[in-house]
Amino acid sequence: MLATADAPATSPDWKWQAIAARDAEADGAFVFAVRTTGVYCRPSCPSRRAKPENILFFDLAREAEAAGFRPCKRCRPTELSLQQARAFAIETACRTIEAADTPPSLAALAEAAGLSPHHFHRTFRAVTGVTPKAYAGQVRERRAASTLRDSEGVTRAIYDAGYDSASRFYDGAKERLGMAPSTFRRGGEGEAIRSIVTASSLGLVLVAATGRGICAVRFGDDEKALEAELHSLFPRADHLPTDAAFGALVRAVIGRIEQPAGALELPLDIQGTLFEQRVWAALRAIPTGETRTYGAVAEAIGRPTAARAVARACAANPVAVLTPCHRVVPAAGGLGGYRWGSERKGELLRREGAGK
Repeated sequence: MLATADAPATSPDWKWQAIAARDAEADGAFVFAVRTTGVYCRPSCPSRRAKPENILFFDLAREAEAAGFRPCKRCRPTELSLQQARAFAIETACRTIEAADTPPSLAALAEAAGLSPHHFHRTFRAVTGVTPKAYAGQVRERRAASTLRDSEGVTRAIYDAGYDSASRFYDGAKERLGMAPSTFRRGGEGEAIRSIVTASSLGLVLVAATGRGICAVRFGDDEKALEAELHSLFPRADHLPTDAAFGALVRAVIGRIEQPAGALELPLDIQGTLFEQRVWAALRAIPTGETRTYGAVAEAIGRPTAARAVARACAANPVAVLTPCHRVVPAAGGLGGYRWGSERKGELLRREGAGK
């Protein structure tokens, strides 16, 4: 059966924006085919752009070929682009760091990637948003958080995670362990999740949490749809009934929606790429009653040209209000987009004193 293509590129779709900008960061996310030429291309293809009504989108190259299109000889969409090759090399380096008991040296990582140390360091930071040393530090912190849950002694956990002294671990421990996200196993396998759909003044709200913290806060208008969405995200998790501790978390979340003034720190257990985690941390640093542009957030995380990637990270935010993506607005003015509706975004900003 042939793959079904997306709507024509004339629709307000991020994929059309990506090919219009020849965005190399979108390479690998999809391909687009041109009816009049019979070829398909990667988003960054430098060829003359076809008319929107002649363009179809496909998630995979093989889907475009199954529909009768052939690969473009100029952008070679069946091969790794420079951007993808760079990302693959850095992903391999990340896996090396994660598997090592002692962080590999910069020289060793660069040699494995086939790059000079200077070029590797610059490329690693461009792809991940942090330096190799900082990434190794984050790996060590995650090990400490995990070991603390399973180890008989705190001191043993600290040294097992690779810290050479207890003081190094305790520096910033509240920030790491109180708000640090954990990566779920595929489909939530092995996780125990409690959830509830409850009412708020902004409509229905789904709140879900693991034993480590809140993993989802989502607005909606249909209880069954919200529950189905959660189960699709974590199909292999054990879904447990609510208890007193979870009830307290839910009340705190609803209280944050109804009366957003003041600080509120709740434990989070959220999944995201390293870049998304950096964006979400920057959003949580925006004071109540203030807003930032996408470009300002990009500058805050050291990626001044990544405003569009920041917007995508905001759209992927799994915990509404607690990670306040509603505080990010377009530089041109107005509210901009919001995953759970512009009306909710406007009302949240109004309650915080930042409404336009």
